[in-house]
Amino acid sequence: MNKKIYLIATLLAGQQAIAQLPEDALRMSWNVPSGTARSMAVGGAMGALGGEITNLWVNPAGLGFYKTSELVLSPGLTLASAKGSFRGTDAKSDNLTRFNLGASGFVFGYNDPGSRWSSKAFSFGVNRVANFAGSTYYKGTNDYSSFSEPLANELFSYYSRIRDQYPGRSDKQIVADAVYDPALSVKTRMGLYTYLLDIDTTTGTVFSRAEDLGIVNQEKTVNTKGGITEIALGFASNMDDKLFLGLGIGIPIVNYVRHTTYTESDPTAALNDFSYSRYEEEYTNKGVGFNAKLGLIFKPVERLRLGLAIHTPSLYALKEKTTSKMVTDLETSFDPNWPVDSISSYQLEPNNRDPEFKYDLVSPWKFILSGSYALNEVADVSRQKGFITADIEYVTYGSSKFKEAEDNGEGEYYKQVSDAVKQLYKGALNFRIGGELKFNTIMARGGFSYYTNPYKDSELKANRMNVSGGLGYRDHGFWIDLTYVRALGKDSDFPYRVDAPRANTYASIKDQTSNVMLTFGIKL
Repeated sequence: MNKKIYLIATLLAGQQAIAQLPEDALRMSWNVPSGTARSMAVGGAMGALGGEITNLWVNPAGLGFYKTSELVLSPGLTLASAKGSFRGTDAKSDNLTRFNLGASGFVFGYNDPGSRWSSKAFSFGVNRVANFAGSTYYKGTNDYSSFSEPLANELFSYYSRIRDQYPGRSDKQIVADAVYDPALSVKTRMGLYTYLLDIDTTTGTVFSRAEDLGIVNQEKTVNTKGGITEIALGFASNMDDKLFLGLGIGIPIVNYVRHTTYTESDPTAALNDFSYSRYEEEYTNKGVGFNAKLGLIFKPVERLRLGLAIHTPSLYALKEKTTSKMVTDLETSFDPNWPVDSISSYQLEPNNRDPEFKYDLVSPWKFILSGSYALNEVADVSRQKGFITADIEYVTYGSSKFKEAEDNGEGEYYKQVSDAVKQLYKGALNFRIGGELKFNTIMARGGFSYYTNPYKDSELKANRMNVSGGLGYRDHGFWIDLTYVRALGKDSDFPYRVDAPRANTYASIKDQTSNVMLTFGIKL
């Protein structure tokens, strides 16, 4: 493991009361947007195709193909599961099912015969541009590090500082004060309260009972839900059916909920000072953002369309809250008849309320080059035979930035996290390709998309791949489309981070998701 991953652990030292991590930036940007059933069936490659409400979120110039109006609704279903590999052990998560909404809305297109810009279109729509539904589970036996190791290190730094500042203060008083001192992270204070962490008053040594075992069973479960739902407005115009220009304005609304359970336990059956410690966390992140999308499509010849789209970063104003609980079983320590102790995070706060943190996030830029080829490009749609289409997308994942939303002295921390994002992530290319064959009123479609690794470190393996297929029916201004998408992904998950220069241990995650999308549409 190289120094790029060490950096993350270093910047977190003493700052764990603030929860933002580089993964938060990636979660908001490394995703596969939804769309209509038709767009998902062709792999999401809509950058040059045009004539689809999904163009609002890919290339708004495609709205310029509209000369009439339409209404679209796209309900969907997501079924997710994942496999985790950690310290040589494989495990599988429970299946998760969530309903979601794909691209839905209204397009108003009209002709303007008196102008060289022969047609124009306005659109209003709603789409799930990021789906956070997921379930992750992994476990393993670890003789290298413990979840409590960075907590013990933080407590040791605190203990040493207090002893230097107040040489007459007893260890008992230091512990009593530390449990409610906001200078320490909530996790460390919970570990101290439940005696997972302790201070040997005879030697002045800070220690962790789990770490002292030398080997522990580790287990982590994460269930997530929510997503980013973007409300979009778009306008496009068409010059001589050759050049199409479009502008889109997006308002992404974030709703993310994550429940995490992490457990360390004694792998032996022996009675000693530690049986297990379980940490549970409920994390919510909500907010709203703003972005813009610029696009053009050019038809050099009748059957060929070339597209270019630029997505500005989304500027998010976010608010997060973390509620947590720790339970520790010390077996023979203290009172063997009552070995279990527990504490909730709100009990450690002055007003018995978990604090909320506000911050701003700037997402990456996106640049999309597209091309499509019509198999029979004619004005009479009944004679059209289908198309082949493809997108190449470049995303600047390392450009995400965190900023303080209020003048509360946390600006330097957010700068450090932004620097970590820059060192951990890189720009990456994503590829989408698909096609459609038309048989009078029936269409058959297929597609493929591949989202490449956003990590700079070659040891961290990550990618996302979608394979899709679908059918459509269109007749007399009404259509219905059905699509199935099989999504496969790889990622890395860190259960905790130890202090540099020790390397971090992480799990390799393979997730599998099935998406079913149904779209209804009608010409108005």
